Amino acid sequence: MKLNNKIVALALAGLALGGCKKTWLDVNTNPNSLPSTTPDYVFTSGANRTGALLGANELGSYWSGLWTYSNTYITSTTIFAYQFNNTNFNYWDTWFDILEDFQYVIDNSDAKSQSYMKGPAQVMKAYTYQEVVDCYGNAPYSDALKGANSLSPKFDDQKTIYESLIKLLDTAVTNLKANVITGPGVSADIVFKGSNTNWIRFANSLKLRILIRQSRMTGRDAYITTEINKAAATTEGFLASGTDVGVNPGYIASTGKMNPFYENWGYTAAGGAQALARLPRPTKYLFDVMKAANDTFRMKRIAYANGGENGNNPGVSTQPEIIANYTGVPFGISSGYAASVSSYPGPAIVVKNQFNRPMILMESAESFFLLAEAKQLYGAAVTLSGTAQSYYEQGVKESFRLTGTAAAAATTLLTSGKDLADWTASPNKLQAIWMQKWISLVHFGGLEAWSEFRRTNYPTIPASASAPVGQKLPLRLFYPNTEAGSNSTNVNAQGTIDAFATRIFWDVD
Repeated sequence: MKLNNKIVALALAGLALGGCKKTWLDVNTNPNSLPSTTPDYVFTSGANRTGALLGANELGSYWSGLWTYSNTYITSTTIFAYQFNNTNFNYWDTWFDILEDFQYVIDNSDAKSQSYMKGPAQVMKAYTYQEVVDCYGNAPYSDALKGANSLSPKFDDQKTIYESLIKLLDTAVTNLKANVITGPGVSADIVFKGSNTNWIRFANSLKLRILIRQSRMTGRDAYITTEINKAAATTEGFLASGTDVGVNPGYIASTGKMNPFYENWGYTAAGGAQALARLPRPTKYLFDVMKAANDTFRMKRIAYANGGENGNNPGVSTQPEIIANYTGVPFGISSGYAASVSSYPGPAIVVKNQFNRPMILMESAESFFLLAEAKQLYGAAVTLSGTAQSYYEQGVKESFRLTGTAAAAATTLLTSGKDLADWTASPNKLQAIWMQKWISLVHFGGLEAWSEFRRTNYPTIPASASAPVGQKLPLRLFYPNTEAGSNSTNVNAQGTIDAFATRIFWDVD
């Protein structure tokens, strides 16, 4: 397991530490020294780095059918032909590196008279660990994050980790209720600026995500409904309308200090277009789904018309914004869709000079869709005040708000009579929830979209044009070669991993 503890770094001569790209506010400047710091600084570093993680969300955007490449770039065989191994997609090291941050905060907050930082760190630890499990399955948990006390931590069963995360979130809520974030904690909290209420709501919504992920498993209903009811019983409840979970350390127009999405796929600090701005493209399938529901309002926010943004008129397309000028790219296709003749990520996510938007960790829309699914599945067994329909419709409205689409357009969609958009007109209510959640995650939650696609097998996204006919889709990632090298006994104990057959425990079919 990667051991470069962000703060209490191991002073062991000759220890080979896996490297990862340094990011703004990364306080671990020398992994072989023992700097003196405080939990508030470390929390800010961990939260900032969590927001800056583009790789897993990028991959999830592709493998959930939301994004593909423009043909201005050579099509990646690792992504679109699924030719990958344990040297590809190593998000593991970075996640455990960040987990060291949050564990330091948890372990040292009381002693450093900053007990108010413990609850937020526990929520962020749960958030990060769920991503680890959703990509890799079994992982070090009970024996992890102990520095020199556990150089080769054993792996825990993934379902057991999930259950431990529920308990961790319960503890986080207890700590958040007992310790008001104050003093330096307010400025250190680059997520909610010191709002205990919003942290509790985030904890409950994250708990709901973890529980609903298991809802298609046999024999889990009683456990799931009991835990949902515990979350619902809190005064604070779940994420409120208009409250997304976002990280913003105070992005500025300076290289390495802007919103990471903007800086990677938008513009330089000087305002020039980045080379990679031509890389990601919304898929043709996404556009076809939205057109079928007459959801062209959101489509024009998710994407710019062919040719991209007008640099002299930020937020507006160079081409007239009529549907004929919006072209999605068939998933994995390797020719025929260059940057100039396809649609860029739109003003919902990138507008020139708007370099200081927050990086979204969880949308309020997702929380409402989770509530809708819980109510639809369990009915009166869950003590939620709303109906499945009311939660669903609020989820759609929250997605329209986040993308900057007019509220009236959401009402138009919800009363359109269209299947998978209008609740009343949708025979399969769960599929309507899943479809609208999938759309809401465009740009903002690619990894979550991939996890949900694996859980539900919905929507039915097209096979990659670059993959062999009949190629199975990936179900998980391989443990990285760095972990296999440093913790080989415990990695080997997990058995033979087949990324196309070894399912994550909640993926029942």
